[in-house]
Amino acid sequence: MSGHDLHDSHVAWHRMHPAARGLRIAGMVVLGVIAAGLFALAFGWLVMILWNWLMPTIFHLGEIGYWQAFGIVILAKLIFGGIGAGRHWGPRSHPGHGPGGAWHGPGRDWRLWRQYWDEEGRQSFERYTERHAGGGPGPGAPSGQQA
Repeated sequence: MSGHDLHDSHVAWHRMHPAARGLRIAGMVVLGVIAAGLFALAFGWLVMILWNWLMPTIFHLGEIGYWQAFGIVILAKLIFGGIGAGRHWGPRSHPGHGPGGAWHGPGRDWRLWRQYWDEEGRQSFERYTERHAGGGPGPGAPSGQQA
């Protein structure tokens, strides 16, 4: 999808009547809940099938029913995955993100990135490539020193 397509869909979304927008969001939420429920049911069934196929033979354990398999899935999620959206990295785990990161603070606005690139980024990048194309500083050397 090109940038123009994204822009057009964004404009169309904002021109939509608020009630229609609300109904569309509600419909997406209902479909999401139904899809998540179907996925959970299918996943419980898959765990039951795999357990009953492997565990009695390998570990001499008994067979289980659907709800026991579903309980195992929930238990495994609680023990190994925790409760939440599944994020394993906090905002401070990635340089440049979160409080005090390089892209936060005064004058650091992602919305200005495109404008910066159009106005200064291309010329700056061209100067950089020209400087390094003809035996300029090596990758580890500061820009004022020759490699």
